[in-house]
Amino acid sequence: MPSTSLADLVAALPEEDSWGPSTTADNMLSGVPYAPFSKGDKLGRMADWTAESKERQNQRPQYNRGFRDQQVYGAGTSNLFTVATAEDESSFSVVDNTRVQKRTFGRGGGTVFRGRGGQRGAANQRGGRGGFQRAGPGGRPQNQSGYNYDTRGGRGGQRGGRRFGWRDYDKPQRIREPSVNIRPEWTMLEEVDFTRLSKLNLDAPEGEDLETYGFLHYYDKSYDKAPVKNAERRIQSLDRAAYNVTTSQDPVINELSEKNAATVFATSDILSMLMCATRSVYSWDIVIVHQGDKIFFDKRDGASFDMVSVNENAIDAPLEATETTGKQDQLNTPNALAMEATIINHNFALQTLVESDNAKVSFAKPNPFYDETEETEPLASKGYKYRRFDISLERDDEPVSMIVRTEVDAVMKGGITGAEDQHLVIKALNEFDPKAQGSGGALDWRSKLNSQRGAVLATEMKNNSAKLARWTTQAILAKADALKLGFVSRVNPRSAAGHVVLGVAGYKPREFASQMNLNLGNGWGIVRTIVDRIRTLDSDEPADKIKKYVLIKDPNKAVLRLYSVPATTFEEDDEAEMEEPSEDKSEDEE
Repeated sequence: MPSTSLADLVAALPEEDSWGPSTTADNMLSGVPYAPFSKGDKLGRMADWTAESKERQNQRPQYNRGFRDQQVYGAGTSNLFTVATAEDESSFSVVDNTRVQKRTFGRGGGTVFRGRGGQRGAANQRGGRGGFQRAGPGGRPQNQSGYNYDTRGGRGGQRGGRRFGWRDYDKPQRIREPSVNIRPEWTMLEEVDFTRLSKLNLDAPEGEDLETYGFLHYYDKSYDKAPVKNAERRIQSLDRAAYNVTTSQDPVINELSEKNAATVFATSDILSMLMCATRSVYSWDIVIVHQGDKIFFDKRDGASFDMVSVNENAIDAPLEATETTGKQDQLNTPNALAMEATIINHNFALQTLVESDNAKVSFAKPNPFYDETEETEPLASKGYKYRRFDISLERDDEPVSMIVRTEVDAVMKGGITGAEDQHLVIKALNEFDPKAQGSGGALDWRSKLNSQRGAVLATEMKNNSAKLARWTTQAILAKADALKLGFVSRVNPRSAAGHVVLGVAGYKPREFASQMNLNLGNGWGIVRTIVDRIRTLDSDEPADKIKKYVLIKDPNKAVLRLYSVPATTFEEDDEAEMEEPSEDKSEDEE
């Protein structure tokens, strides 16, 4: 038999019995769509009976260890194999009815968490012991100190509460009235915003005492102790003669001016308002009189900054009274609160003293404003220091000095040995209603003052920045050893008739200024800039001519404006006020 090769045998086989891939041009897979995939894709489980329900899968996916390895095959491409089912499969469900624990995302508000944490080292507990979180307004959590804290930014952040600045654009714009009406004959010379004023700086001078007047009673140290709960001290109304004379009407300053002791004169309350101008919100005005080479910083009778403001710097400051304002809301208007705070400060400074003729400190000269032949009320404890400050610059051809009348309220034995007496400035912060509009988010003093005094003071520094800065500046100008701050609250939040002292705290003025970020160098820079501007304007005027200016803080903007006014401005108003009582008296006689 002839030999046959393997190739011949294969060629002899019929075509229909052949095996292997088809040699024809027709491809059985032609027209079938192709879905690209990666060799790195992981295959999912055939069946996962622990998966959540279909409704739950429509929500946000859970990325944790249990679902980390689940990846959908071909999820990155469009599904070309989707076939519309003819039957409704929504009625079918998995046989396993095990309840799946609901997972929360921390979006709910108003939840209260209480307890001790279960065990030490429990979840969300530091150190094991768990306190409690109070739900604040709108469901926003609060810690034990009462401060709202924001937990946004994480996946479990709370979003149920009121955010800072929410719908502030929808609030009606406040239009405040100026402290003095601008008259047509006034001419505006300068306009400067607070941003430029905050960049000024001048090395703060130390100052020296020239004259001292008045006397001081000793401070009652029992007020420094925490008050007994059932024995609170009420604020008493005391009739004492107190004076707040403007600069040009001060006989001591007039005498020093004739002696050419300085070129610029002011009082501490006027000067502190100018030095702390960048913190002010309400409108105020200062009258500047330039006569010869002397400059006097004056104020009008009933000036706005003679009143003690309340929550001037609060984000949601007290609102003005309107026709629709209720009786309760009228009690918490800016003017009503200012009058209340002014009376509290006057009485508190007198009540905290031990009045004794045998135990008091008398200065070199008696009170320059008190006349025993005309006054019927006893004189209040007050010490006046007339101090001179050098505000010259290196480039000045002639030195520029300033005399300021400063005030101290009391004296206290200093240190353990009591060798030297300490001069005190006594002021009072007042609480009207922590739940009322304009409270500025203040804590309830009755429950938080003793345990969280630092938090209470920090809130007051924010809401009353201008007022506290002025008080601190006055204490530093007077070279006082301590600043006593009293915390006074209403007996009934709905009535301004009665007040009670909740506590007193003492601070060193320099340290207190650093806590408030109060820069005295900036204040002295503002004063020197105003002085230079006045001297430049009147450089060509005769020496005997009197020039008068008015410096006004804009009521609705952070701007200072300097106006040139006639020399007789405000004098007609004073004469009219003096004539009114005489006219009323003649009508009564008729």
